[in-house]
This record gives sequence, structure tokens and C-alpha cells, in this order.
Amino acid sequence: MLDDRKRVLNLIGLATKAGKTVSGEFSTERAVKSGKAYLVIVAEEASDNTKKKFSNMCTYYQVPICMFGMKDELGRHMGKEMRASLAILDEGFARAMVKQMNINGGSKYESQ
Repeated sequence: MLDDRKRVLNLIGLATKAGKTVSGEFSTERAVKSGKAYLVIVAEEASDNTKKKFSNMCTYYQVPICMFGMKDELGRHMGKEMRASLAILDEGFARAMVKQMNINGGSKYESQ
């Protein structure tokens, strides 16, 4: 399990270096509403309000969402300060992360 977690964090770092992520509440929300987000990641320790907001938004816009990692972890792998939310703007990265997290039940990236 720890290996999968590390792989996902490394993928977040790679996606960030490739310019395929946005982070922070405002940028993440804009990416979802503009149809650019393929996956939203919200920190496990984010506030209930933040989790609910993104969960509802992602359901409405049909974007996969997952609660993953801690704020400092997500931020560190993006080369930034703490991040409570981020969006992946590349389908390939999103698919690879979902596969590592073994998310199922409603994700459009489930293995067929």
C-alpha cells in the first residue's frame, strides 16, 4: 500500500513538472467547471466543507475525485506550500493515478 501511495505522489510531481496540474481551491474549481480537469485530488485532512464542495462539484461535472494524502505531502510533491486540493489536467496522468489508488465504483477510469 505504501508503494502505491508513493507512486501516486511521484505521479503528481511528474504531472506538475509537465504543467498538467493546478492547485488551490480557486484554480481547481476553475479547472473542473471549464472541463479541463480529469481528476480532482482533495487532501484527507481538508475541511469537511472543502470535501463536500468538491465532491458535489465533481459529481455534477462528472469528474473523478478522490481524498488522498496530506496537505503538506501534496504541496511538497508539487514543489509548493501545503495544498488542500489539486486537479490533474491530463487524462494519461489521471488514469495512472486512479489505477495506483485502486479507486473503483463510479470512476470513468476503472479498468474494464
